[in-house]
Amino acid sequence: MAKTVKDKADKLLLEAMKREVFGKKLRKMRRDGKIPANIFGPNFKSLSITLDGKDFKRIYKVAEETGIIYLNVDKQEIPALIKNVQIHPVLHLLLHVDFRKVDLTQKIETQVPIKLTGESPAVKEKGGVLLTQTDEITVEALPQDIPHEVEVDVAKLSAVGDEIKISDLPKSDKYQIKDEEDKVIISIIAHKEESLAPETTAAAPEVITEKPEEGEQAPPAEAGKEKKGAPEVKEGKQAQGKDEKPAEKAPAAQEAKKEGK
Repeated sequence: MAKTVKDKADKLLLEAMKREVFGKKLRKMRRDGKIPANIFGPNFKSLSITLDGKDFKRIYKVAEETGIIYLNVDKQEIPALIKNVQIHPVLHLLLHVDFRKVDLTQKIETQVPIKLTGESPAVKEKGGVLLTQTDEITVEALPQDIPHEVEVDVAKLSAVGDEIKISDLPKSDKYQIKDEEDKVIISIIAHKEESLAPETTAAAPEVITEKPEEGEQAPPAEAGKEKKGAPEVKEGKQAQGKDEKPAEKAPAAQEAKKEGK
């Protein structure tokens, strides 16, 4: 039903230089085709570096977030994973990259994407709807043993109500899946038609009577009609949300703050 995929690619080496440029000067660097980046990790002093934009894009297409990249800084190769890529929301240009330095002898936890394959008979023949509950799983492994992705074959989902859980994924002696075994990855649900008919119930018109002059008596109400008073207004309590803690700033966010000064 599912299998892991691991690309047997050659060693990915990316040239980098120590960076002494920060703040607004980074704009000129990007115009020249360079990308600012940081390397961070446990027991490792954060290092600011500069990458060639074309070289990084070529490496990123192969490694993505699960492949080890060796950053060559001052003739020293630093093994790392891509942790975060910051992209301009409008221009879609690369702004900053965060690398997570790894120890090749120590296991780490990371996210691995799910890739769906095949075609479900429940969708094709019975009108079911395939619902993706999660698009990635958490694995623990040595950096070099992290699978590139996990393929999940949906061809065995033959009826509405069928599902694929973490427990259905293949076991491996190179990595361990850390998610709960009863966590659902893919499920088939029934297709529900939504009613498109608008509500046509009209509100009853309000009857307004003329206020009599002072000293005059109000005319008797006509048969079948009653004077309506103003509706009672009840004050409700507004729900208050819990205060949320501010999120910790990632190295990319701190870099952007420096640039804005």
